[in-house]
Amino acid sequence: MSVACLNHVPLHADRFVFLTSQMYRPALIGCLILALGGCTSLAPQRTAPVMVDVPTAWSVAAVSSSTAASSLAQWWTRFDDPQLSQLVARAMQTNTEVNRAQAALRQARALRDVAAAGLRPTLGSSASASHGTAGGDSTGNLFKAGLDAGWEPDIFGGKRSALDAGDATLRASAASLGDIQVSIAAEVALSYLTLRGAQTRLAIAETNLASQLDTHEITGWRLQAGLVSSLEAEQSLSATEQTRAQLPVLQTSIAQTLHALAVLTGQPPADLTAVLAAAAPIPQAADDLVLSFPADTLRQRPDVRAAEQQVAAALARVAQADAARKPSFRIGGSLGLSALTLGVLTDGASVVSSLLAGVTLPIFDGGAARATVRAEQAALEQAQEAYRATVLAALKEVEDALVALRGDRERLLRLNLAAESARNAALMARQRYDSGLVDFQVVLETQRSQLGTQDSVASTQADLAADHVRLYKALGGGWNPEGLNSERLNSDIAAVAPNRTESK
Repeated sequence: MSVACLNHVPLHADRFVFLTSQMYRPALIGCLILALGGCTSLAPQRTAPVMVDVPTAWSVAAVSSSTAASSLAQWWTRFDDPQLSQLVARAMQTNTEVNRAQAALRQARALRDVAAAGLRPTLGSSASASHGTAGGDSTGNLFKAGLDAGWEPDIFGGKRSALDAGDATLRASAASLGDIQVSIAAEVALSYLTLRGAQTRLAIAETNLASQLDTHEITGWRLQAGLVSSLEAEQSLSATEQTRAQLPVLQTSIAQTLHALAVLTGQPPADLTAVLAAAAPIPQAADDLVLSFPADTLRQRPDVRAAEQQVAAALARVAQADAARKPSFRIGGSLGLSALTLGVLTDGASVVSSLLAGVTLPIFDGGAARATVRAEQAALEQAQEAYRATVLAALKEVEDALVALRGDRERLLRLNLAAESARNAALMARQRYDSGLVDFQVVLETQRSQLGTQDSVASTQADLAADHVRLYKALGGGWNPEGLNSERLNSDIAAVAPNRTESK
């Protein structure tokens, strides 16, 4: 428990006289000795490192790790799709989450400057004029003007700890901005790949529907000729309508994805409909990425850096709360002019000066100060656990992306073989049906198989491209403390929205 002699009551010395009275000096010295002796620090002098087991290599054996890892800067250009690059660039400029994170960074910078100002002296000025009366008679006027200065020496480091917390919070906000930029870039890319995948699947369904309509027409002719029964005609109609029923689902998905892309780029939902309505192939990333080691990857992730800085800020707040339990000192002074008339205010005889010194010693606060330290220590433990959770989640994201990438590569290889066989089987079944060598059930089955395998190929192509995006994001998304390559982004945004750039 702290032992203090004054309950937040400052001791003053006036006009360069620092309590020279013999009756105060012994009491003050005794109070300071007791206070300083009783103010035992509750804050840790340094933080213990947060222990997290980080593997030396990734578990997927097919992926090589190297200290000379591929650069992830502008990773979206690896898809060689100008529209994707333009959309990402615009999102970095106009996305609401990015703009909000930038405002939060500005706020953190301003609050850090507030903490820095607490270490410096303050200087103020004042002026007043008064007129007094007594018994109805005027007692005269009084005019005053002066300067006031004050300084609180940071003896126990409380203000320095507040500044350290502000610095760490500022760095955490900068890293959080980077994390949001990485996430938004990945979300734009994933939505774009979903769009192109749905457009490709729609084209496949329309092509198969046209083939089924031809088959249904031939079946109708054969029914009129008495070569088949109405059963075959009904089966053909059922297969055709089932395929036709898939079209609205895919069209809805395309429209909703266009809306999502527009909002991600800070535009009204329908603004990209005309721009991206034309179908385009699913872009695929270059498959030449060389990974860094897990520990290096963690250093490239903005969310891990932000969590690390939150631990540093929490540690500084513990030290700040502990310093608040100790005595505080203040030195102040004033220099002013006082006169009965405004005309003689500058007369040297009217100069008034003073110098003040004070110390504040907490005596009893019901345990609030110690409880505040314990609360900040608990907040530090939470920040440390949040850091561990962030590191583990980062490692999991990379491992999941690598496993998904390997699995979808194998799946796409098999599906391409299946799709080629299904296409050949559907062609042969149609030819044999026209020749009367097989029944209509064989045609239906081969057409259904062809549509299913082609649709699966398109879906897996989109999934494989999305796996690359998730891997790039898990590896840090090309984040750097200076921002996401602003020069290249500005050129891309100029290409997608020249009017907006010129207006700025």
